[in-house]
Amino acid sequence: MADIIDYKIHGDDMQIVEIELDPSEGVRAEVGAMMFMEEGIQMDTGTGGGLFKGFRRMLTGEGFFISTFMNIANVKRNVAFGAPYPGKIIVLDLKQVGGTFICQKDSFLCAANGIDIDIAFTKKMGAGLFGGEGFILQRLTGDGLAFVHAGGTIIKRELRERETLRIDTGCLVAMSPTVDYDIQFVGGFKNALFGGEGIFLASLTGPGTVYLQSLPLSRLADRIVSSSRTNREESRGIGGIGGGILGGLLGGDNKF
Repeated sequence: MADIIDYKIHGDDMQIVEIELDPSEGVRAEVGAMMFMEEGIQMDTGTGGGLFKGFRRMLTGEGFFISTFMNIANVKRNVAFGAPYPGKIIVLDLKQVGGTFICQKDSFLCAANGIDIDIAFTKKMGAGLFGGEGFILQRLTGDGLAFVHAGGTIIKRELRERETLRIDTGCLVAMSPTVDYDIQFVGGFKNALFGGEGIFLASLTGPGTVYLQSLPLSRLADRIVSSSRTNREESRGIGGIGGGILGGLLGGDNKF
């Protein structure tokens, strides 16, 4: 049974979650996520269930090790965890959603001690090959609170029975295990080549809860790489063509 924990989320676009632990309560977190911990909090890093468990967690994009933070003091103590990139922290009460939730890779931030983090395979070949998240997703199981992180703005949709929502393949954050996840061809030659959304879209069919993100990490990384490439080209242009002339004028080598 997972510990019952109290928490507070700070910030807007670069959020942290601060968790208050009663004596003997604990919380598990991704290695490197801890921001601060008060005196009386003891950190223990391990595989969280043996070598096989560590390797299975690596397949979901998380680290081989996981850290557990226990309050060994006789009074309440706090520990906080920071999000790895701009976005929002989502709170999942697994007890209220049937005990299981499926999340994208790399999304796990922390959870009450007792929550199990395992791998979940997509059931369909097409979704695994072209769904943006690959064959492997994360499965969070337990009856306590879990905290996952996603990029940009987060929206929550409740899908009715057989209601379908088509989304960009990278925008899925988490979903109920009752939601059917598949991929569809975007349709149309011009849409596929010039639409900017890729060749495939993800198709989510209810019933169940779905969380979507406006800024997937892959999209953010692509923009950063593209911007850095453009800046390098501009720098070479200034230094190669105009740099010599400008350098000469500023360097005092020209005589008038």
